Amino acid sequence: MRYHLRQALLAMRGNVTATLATLMTMTLTLLMLGFVLLLTLNVNRTITQLESQVEVAAFLSPDAQDEALLTQVRSITQVREARLVTSEQVLQEMTQDSPFTRDAAALVGNPFPDTLRMRVSRVEDSRVVAAQVALLPGVQDVEYGAGYVDPTVKTLAAVRLAGYVLVGLLLLGTLFNILNAVRVAMYARRDEISVMRLLGATRGFIRMPHVLEGLMVGVVAAALALGILTPAYLGLTRRVQELAPVFPVVRDPETLAPLLGAVGCLGVLIGLLGSIFATRRYLQELE
Repeated sequence: MRYHLRQALLAMRGNVTATLATLMTMTLTLLMLGFVLLLTLNVNRTITQLESQVEVAAFLSPDAQDEALLTQVRSITQVREARLVTSEQVLQEMTQDSPFTRDAAALVGNPFPDTLRMRVSRVEDSRVVAAQVALLPGVQDVEYGAGYVDPTVKTLAAVRLAGYVLVGLLLLGTLFNILNAVRVAMYARRDEISVMRLLGATRGFIRMPHVLEGLMVGVVAAALALGILTPAYLGLTRRVQELAPVFPVVRDPETLAPLLGAVGCLGVLIGLLGSIFATRRYLQELE
């Protein structure tokens, strides 16, 4: 093993440019990967918080069968929770926000109808539930904040999809860079490899230094990426919390540690697999 390790270090020193190019590409890729995953994590938490706050409100007519309607909406699959709010309760809520509302109601009567308020399982279900509830007899109107819920959901979903596509492209680019770097290193040692093959060296013996080279590059790239990403993310989120405390940024170690650990392991895995594929293909070409 010491021989293979020494040969790997000699190969890295002999191809400094290719090694550094691969190392920088891997580090940048892992940084982008980590950033996209952290962004996706925060987007998912934002969607979850949005889902917990979105309500579908059905305004009932005066002759509506309130309890029967409540039973009907609770039977809808997408409805997670439903409750009936009487017109008097609505008036009390409005009075808290605007104390003059009760005085106006004393003159012209309570203008607020009985209301069914529903929470849905997913924010995407708001439109479906609103359409179903609007068809029930006794429902005058339905409101679910279509003006901001639909655009928000579409934007967050687009950000999440773009992140996944970007990560896939970056991983493919990194893998090709490793293949190219290992291939260049093996080509530079083609005479030595030919002699080793003539002397009966096994494939595993010839490939081992290059596999170790890819593994070491992956380890160093993962360490560099995590060393930059972790403090940068914590500093950025601390700043976001100061400027916008309502934004649900993820900072708890129990959530961040597995994700950052996965980024580091992925870097090592890419370096290892890339070098294995490259050496296998090059030796097959020589045969």
